[in-house]
Amino acid sequence: MDNILTLHHDLIHKTYTHSPYEHFKISDPKPRDIHKAKVRDRLLHHAIYRILYPYFDSKFIYDSYSCRLNKGTHRAINRFRRFVWKVSKNNTKQCFILKCDIKRFFASIDHNILISILKRHISDTDTIWLLNQIISSFYSIEVGKGLPLGNLTSQLLVNIYMNEFDQYIKHILKIKYYIRYADDFIILYKDKEYLLEILHKINIFLSQQLSLHLHPNKVFIETISSGIDFLGWIHFPNHRILRTSTKKRMFRNLKNKPKPETIQSYLGLLRHGDTFKLKRKIQIIYSISTSGTFL
Repeated sequence: MDNILTLHHDLIHKTYTHSPYEHFKISDPKPRDIHKAKVRDRLLHHAIYRILYPYFDSKFIYDSYSCRLNKGTHRAINRFRRFVWKVSKNNTKQCFILKCDIKRFFASIDHNILISILKRHISDTDTIWLLNQIISSFYSIEVGKGLPLGNLTSQLLVNIYMNEFDQYIKHILKIKYYIRYADDFIILYKDKEYLLEILHKINIFLSQQLSLHLHPNKVFIETISSGIDFLGWIHFPNHRILRTSTKKRMFRNLKNKPKPETIQSYLGLLRHGDTFKLKRKIQIIYSISTSGTFL
């Protein structure tokens, strides 16, 4: 209680400063730098998130799926499947997919641009002051850029930042079949040349308006029949299979931690794709009945 009262006092008198972060690395599924805030700051992050999330979530487009209630990867891949059916006319026409990834996404968020976006929605100067304290408490390589992976507020702030791009896609370019999950996004269309034209406009907008750049090695235009790697799954016209790297990581984790809850978690994941052989392999290795109970 004393700590909460002290925090309240600091906020009232605007003497609050964000504490330094604890830094550590993780490598599952790929190397990432995580910056963990102190308990005092995390308490404030949750309070801010609880107030701001409902307002901003109502402003986001339907097909933004990262870090939102009732969204997530499974809903995104199911939406993707429905889009494929619509564009391909139930697999009777060719369907091209533009798939893009933003280079060093969290590390490239520009603080000044983010604050200017927030000011368009929030008129209260005290709230802007507080958000500025949190945003400026961290930078990656360049001062004035970057948000920490690990903050609850970062999840909301990057969605607010990328909502500018979402609105551009939907209302300026008027693209109907578009899905974004964090820094990964796809656009579906029947014509490859149109997607190439759109890609040029996307590059200009991201660079000029948001100071972001597409990853040059992660921009593809492929047909759905060739298989599209999106959110951990390889998607085909009538089925999807687990990405090879995800499959290897799953069996490695099961070998290191063969706990019942871990096994059931992976079996739950596999229900979202065409994975009969994988599920059967796990059931045989770990002696699980087809009903999901351990023998």
